[in-house]
Order: sequence, then C-alpha cells, then structure tokens
Amino acid sequence: MGKYKAVLFDLDGTLLDTLDDLTDSVNRILEKYGFPKQEREEVRRYLGNGSERLMRAVLPKNINEAAFAKYLEEYKVYYEGHKEEKTGPYPGIPELLWELHRRGLKIGVVSNKFDLAVKGLCEKYFSLCIDGAVGEMESAGIRRKPAPDMVFAAAEWLGVAIEDCLYVGDSEVDIATARNASLPCISVTWGFREKEILEASGAEIFADDTAQLYKLISEGTNAHSFN
Repeated sequence: MGKYKAVLFDLDGTLLDTLDDLTDSVNRILEKYGFPKQEREEVRRYLGNGSERLMRAVLPKNINEAAFAKYLEEYKVYYEGHKEEKTGPYPGIPELLWELHRRGLKIGVVSNKFDLAVKGLCEKYFSLCIDGAVGEMESAGIRRKPAPDMVFAAAEWLGVAIEDCLYVGDSEVDIATARNASLPCISVTWGFREKEILEASGAEIFADDTAQLYKLISEGTNAHSFN
C-alpha cells in the first residue's frame, strides 16, 4: 500500500482523546494534597512529554524529590485505574486502523505515556489491528520522544526497516521525533495542539480528518522526511 510498510502513531491526541481522564487524574492528586487544581486547557498544554514532565508542570516547583516521586506514583496508580472512564478513539480512527491493517501495513504505537497504560489502552481499543505498542521505557535505556530511540525500537519489533516507516502525531514533540529519526511525518489537527503551533514547529503535511489521513498514507504522501 503506497510506499510504506509500517505506520507509527502517537497515542494521546492522535488516536485517543485522553484529555478528560488525564485532567481528572492530575486534579485528583492536586486536590488530595491541597494544591490548586488545573483547568482542562492548562493540562492540554502540558501533554506530550510523559507523566513525569506533566506532573512537574502542574505541581509547585518547591516540593522535594521524595514528595514528587510519591505524587507521581500516586498519579500513575490513579490514572491506571481510571484511564477508560472518559477516553475514547477520535471519530474514524478504529475504521482507519482496521483498513490499514487489512491492506497489509504494520501498525505501531509509540507514546511517552507510561508503558502499562499505553499497552492497556491499545489492548482495549485497538487489539485487532495494532501490531505493537510501547510506552515510556527509559529504565530500559530507551529514551523517550523526541529522541528517536522509541521509534527505532518499534520498527525493529515490527520487523520493518526504519526507512519504510511513516510517523503520525499531533504535537511538536512528534514533529521533533520524526525529525530526529529522519522519518516522514503527518501532523493531525484534531489533537492537543493548534495548527499554528505545529506549523511553527516545522510541520508541513496535515490531516484534518481520518479520510484525509488515509488518502495521504495510501497514496504514499511526500511528507517531509527531515533528511
């Protein structure tokens, strides 16, 4: 199908709208310890760099590392138990993934969300059409995005050469990840960042809905590869 053998997708803001469950989980910890709660749009701006960066953004800067580690772990535990309450795929995403899968493309998910949650969400929503999913694994020496490590690892697990992959995401982190991996990149506009932010970050090819995304993938888009 087209010139690609695999498509690597970001998860939050690209395949799944997770914002409400993330906001609720953040605010659960903040409220428990007497810190100011965050508005939904504030949390949106902090997403894309993983759970640790998210919690550092919403918690006071003067807390010590032991306290931070406690709050972060409690956030992960709470989110893991409540990650499916308001979350769901964006319109057309299940159909898109199934059609790509049916046509023989390998499909991977690469996310800075902690690995347990990534695998759980993909299993729930996309188990029949995703070939592999990986979350944050820095403890294993695989750096989080925008480093290219996770993308390289995903391609290897899928059994596909990196030059045969296409990357799809919704944020400036995804654009930088594609650039660092020398991958073609399509930026979707329905996620957590406005198009103006994506353009300022170097995005050149956009999909405004899943029909347009499917067309770009199937026709072998000339998405800029940052080579």
